[in-house]
Order: sequence, then structure tokens, then C-alpha cells
Amino acid sequence: MDLGRFGVWTFDFEDQPASLMRDSIQELEGLGWQAFWIPERDGREALTHAGFLLSSTERINIVNGIAGIWSREPQWTKGAALLLADAYPDRHLLGLGFGGERPGTRPLQAMSDYLDAMDAATSANPLPKAPMRRVLAAYGPKMLEMARDRSQGAHTYHVTVRHTAQAREVLGEGPFLGVEHAVLFESDPDKAREIAREHLHVYFTTKYNIAKFLRLGYTEADIDGGRGSDRLVDDLVFWGDLDTIVRKLHGHLDAGADHVGIQVLGTEPGRSAMPQWRRLAEALLPGPVAT
Repeated sequence: MDLGRFGVWTFDFEDQPASLMRDSIQELEGLGWQAFWIPERDGREALTHAGFLLSSTERINIVNGIAGIWSREPQWTKGAALLLADAYPDRHLLGLGFGGERPGTRPLQAMSDYLDAMDAATSANPLPKAPMRRVLAAYGPKMLEMARDRSQGAHTYHVTVRHTAQAREVLGEGPFLGVEHAVLFESDPDKAREIAREHLHVYFTTKYNIAKFLRLGYTEADIDGGRGSDRLVDDLVFWGDLDTIVRKLHGHLDAGADHVGIQVLGTEPGRSAMPQWRRLAEALLPGPVAT
């Protein structure tokens, strides 16, 4: 699969009707975006969502970033992903993740068990001519090693350029490394950090995310009781003018990422970040796709 160096990563479609989603994904495809990343958050089921977007387009790759392993049993995930691989060859990438905090559950063991069950599942579903591909959401070295050994690579979310370099070292040269990064078109530091902190608050108040940031060398003072220091906020959300944002995004590629999924912040629920995606396409992509 060729996802290109940059793609769109967004929660926006969780709040939009099917008609707006269809119009948006078709415009993004026309602008030349090669990959579109979708999470699984508020009940818009991941594989159905991916299938709808694939059916609405002709070329763009749809990536689950991520489909939570607690949302469906392994055999159904495998069956759905096999169907998408068969119907849309080389256009769907299944991203799997532990998905949040589960008291009493060990993420590594849970993911290993899930992959074992997926790999062992059998059914009457015909095998696709193009393979089903999967990546794992991974941050720490052990999950990154599992992503390297049991999938096509890793997907990271809300990490720094420094983490990207560390992840590439663990993965080695071959496996795919797809990095999400948030951006904000706002040049006033106070306004930009206020918007960024509102988005990041939930990540600054959950144990596993806090552990991730501490492992990266930040301190409890950087967490700042859920507020986040300027240093941490600025590393997690690239804000400013277009040239500044583009330059910082390339830092992940320089650090070893194969692909960067760009999440645009500052859009009201139910609205589209299409104006920002158009600007980013002009700056980052070769050009519109001829129809």
C-alpha cells in the first residue's frame, strides 16, 4: 500500500451525516490525499465506517486508526477486514489498538490474545487476492516489538518527533510507521495553547497517557495537573502559520516515520476542516488528481 507521506487523520466524521462525509472524502481524494485515517469513538463502528468511505471513493486509502479490540470479537474483525480487502484491493489498512484504560487488564497480553484468535479464526470467507493488512497502535518498546513481529507496523498518536525516532529504532528499517500529529492554524501563542489544551486535557488526565509522556522525558511539572506545560503542548500540537506547520510535520519524516496523519484542531463539532485540508494539500501534496 502506498499511503503517501501525508494523510488526513480526523474525528470530524464522527459528528457528520453520511452525505457530508461522502462529499468531503470525495473532495479530499480529488485534492490528491492518498490516505484518510478514522478513529472509533462514539459508536460509528470502525469497519462499517471504513466500508462506507471506500464505497464512496475510487483511489484513496482508508485506515482504521484505530479499531478497538474491545469493540468486536476477533473472528468478526478478521471477517470484515477480509471482505474489505477483497472488495477494495490494497485500499484498506486495519489499525488495531487496546483503546484506553481497562483496569485489571494487561494491554500486551490482551493484544497478543486478540491477534492469536484472529490468526486462528476460520470461516467460509474466501481469501482476497490482495492481502489483508494490519498495524498496531503502539507506544512503548514491547508493543512496538509486537507491532514489528505480528503486523505490518505501528501507528502512534499524540507523540513527539523524539518518540518517532525511538519507535523507528525499535521497529527497524522495514515495518511501516504511521504517526498522527495535531496541527492548529493559529499564530497567537495564548489562543493556540488554549485551544490545544482543551483538546489535550483528556490525554493529560489518563494514567497510560501520562506514563507515555513521562517515559518520553517530560516531568510531572509538565503534566501540570492536566493543564500541560507550554513545552509539552507545543511538542504535541504544531501551531502557527502554514510554513511553520509544514516544517514541523516534516520533522517526523526526518525522524523515521513513513507517513504522517494530520489532525486539524479548532473545528467546531459538526463542521468541516476542509479549508485547512485544502491549504495543507497545496503545501504537502504533488497536486490534484485528474478525473
